[in-house]
Amino acid sequence: MWAWFTANGVWILVALVSGLILFLALKRWANRLIRKTVPEPLHEQLDGIVKTATWVTIAIGGVLIGLSVAAVTLSALGGDITPALGAIGSWLAGHGVRILIIIGIAYLFHRLTKALAPRLIEQTITIRGRGRRAREEMRKRTQTLSRILIQGIAVIIALIATFMVLSELGIDITAALAGLGIVGLAVGFGAQYLIRDLIAGFFVFLENQYNVGDVIKVGDTFGMVEEVSLRRTITRDLDGARHVIPNGEIRVLSNYSQGMSRAHLNISVAYKEDLDRVMALMRKTWEEMSADETWSRHIQSRTPQILRVNEFGDSGITIKLVGWTEPIMQWDVMGEYLRRIKRVFDQEGIEIPWPHMKVYFGDELGKKGLPR
Repeated sequence: MWAWFTANGVWILVALVSGLILFLALKRWANRLIRKTVPEPLHEQLDGIVKTATWVTIAIGGVLIGLSVAAVTLSALGGDITPALGAIGSWLAGHGVRILIIIGIAYLFHRLTKALAPRLIEQTITIRGRGRRAREEMRKRTQTLSRILIQGIAVIIALIATFMVLSELGIDITAALAGLGIVGLAVGFGAQYLIRDLIAGFFVFLENQYNVGDVIKVGDTFGMVEEVSLRRTITRDLDGARHVIPNGEIRVLSNYSQGMSRAHLNISVAYKEDLDRVMALMRKTWEEMSADETWSRHIQSRTPQILRVNEFGDSGITIKLVGWTEPIMQWDVMGEYLRRIKRVFDQEGIEIPWPHMKVYFGDELGKKGLPR
């Protein structure tokens, strides 16, 4: 018994332990290795594909490891595994090699798509205007359309490669497609909202309604666009909250950063102030800011438009001022302008009102005023 174990049993034990270690290592590292081949921005969108690829890799690896352990065990037990090894070798040399070639070509096409898509889109689309603003709009639109094109082509490549691999494995594709057609018909009735989202997403790109990096408002949701696909739009607001909006749910959309943006300010001063002097200071402060090296590239209107005296408020008079800025820069420009105009008003002795109430008791007895 001991002689048999030292001659054969040791090899069986080594094969079992080695197979178990290899399978556990494959199970632990397969997902990490596959995720490294996927660009980080696409991790969430392709999470299902990555999980499927991981499961398939573990399954195929497990089968190969199991066959290897079985071959060593049969050989140690005195079985003739030559015919089985010959059949496996023949299959690997034929179908196995072709499967590897299919996977390799699919991966190569995917990499080529990622490399060429941005260049092709940049050469195809046209943007109105010149200068830095037009270049920024071109960059955002190219980035958005590239993601969609890469994702769409990746799905097509994956489907074609999957059907070719199934054919090599001896699975009847015609029967599989027929079965998928029946399942697809049943699923289609429940996929109406998905189709609606996809159609709406198509028009978002066709009409260039917004791109990654734009600031938009959809209903009560306000934020910067982080990601756009045919199915959904993802924005992030100032609180850091991430909003996922199905494209089919978008009814009215406001884009605050397409073309040009406008700074819109309401400046209040006390009732006692000379409004002509105040307006002159407001205009001068804007012109000085637009000539500043730091802010000149963000401000389109070198002279602001003081629309009107907007309101007689409870504590002061409000003057409305507007001016054009670079996209998305209106909030920065307004913040800097308010800082500057506060300093100017302090220097010139102009009172900025605050909520207060003036109580009037009338004149003294015998003088003009209310009777007592």
